Amino acid sequence: MNKKLMHSYYWMRENLFDSPLNTLLTLLACGLMLWLIPPFFDWALWNASFTGDTKEACDGEGACWVFVKVFLPQFMYGFYPEEQRWRINLAIAILALLVFLLMRWRHEQKAKLSLAALVLYPVLAYGLFYGGYLGLPIVETRLWGGLFLTLVVAISGIVGAFPLGVLLALGRRSEMPVARAVSTVFIELWRGVPLITVLFMASVMLPLFLPEGVNFDKLLRALFGIMLFAGAYMAEVVRGGLQSIPRGQYEAAQALGLSYWKQMGFIILPQALKNVIPGIVNTFIALFKDTTLVLIIGLFDLLGIIQATATNASWLGHAIEGYVFAAFVFWVFCYSMSRYSQHIEMKLSAGKENN
Repeated sequence: MNKKLMHSYYWMRENLFDSPLNTLLTLLACGLMLWLIPPFFDWALWNASFTGDTKEACDGEGACWVFVKVFLPQFMYGFYPEEQRWRINLAIAILALLVFLLMRWRHEQKAKLSLAALVLYPVLAYGLFYGGYLGLPIVETRLWGGLFLTLVVAISGIVGAFPLGVLLALGRRSEMPVARAVSTVFIELWRGVPLITVLFMASVMLPLFLPEGVNFDKLLRALFGIMLFAGAYMAEVVRGGLQSIPRGQYEAAQALGLSYWKQMGFIILPQALKNVIPGIVNTFIALFKDTTLVLIIGLFDLLGIIQATATNASWLGHAIEGYVFAAFVFWVFCYSMSRYSQHIEMKLSAGKENN
């Protein structure tokens, strides 16, 4: 016990009180936490209301979590028909099983399963969500919403943006002038336009350029725009990784007599992507949070559903609880992605040290 106390004492002295400035900052931080944290817990927990089904059940001075409890199914599924929500749960369960197998299986099996998941799972998931075959009734995308829609937009954007970003990064560093010029123009164009503008263009302007009688679903147009937008940012992250690889690695790959794509796939890209894992995950996190912008084109994601329910005449004045709930959900997903990326970095670093 004495050793632990001494260790804590030395750690605090070295990290928190090693200089007058750090001592002042530490005391200010402690004072700020004491000023903010106790009132928050009083509001969120000690004086909060958790039971009941109506606004009248919130008779305390704290948060009314009854609001979140009553509308939780809507926050999760949007306006998706209640009797059909098992389809969403089934698709999520299959995805969770695939992720578990990918984390547990060996490298040879993992590569085959990853390819099968990327090709087959989107088709299966869309069939379950939308329906129209095997006796499943069709559920229009205008009824999709809540956290379910947020995950659909985020996962689709991530899966589509990553390979697009890799191709654009390779194109921008290509020795072929046409490929380099096209990739550069594409990246700079999409990076110079706000995502809100992209969504408006995909929702409002794109149908004007389509032939008469041809129309794409609003959600698909939004997904397409988000993929292109995120792909441009991903391309610059991957390009940074490619530039970090020493020239000798390129020369060694050429000396082996490998083709260009084998050089990139087996030697250059694995090293480059490992070097920029934090940047890749940062792009994914930013994309996940940017999904809230789909509200401006009439798609009710998690935040949109919360804003809509907060205007319910029977629950006026409880929007803050919904926003806190949304903030917590977004934090959980973003923090999980961040921690998993750190786990991958440590695992790859350990493998490198063992070699």
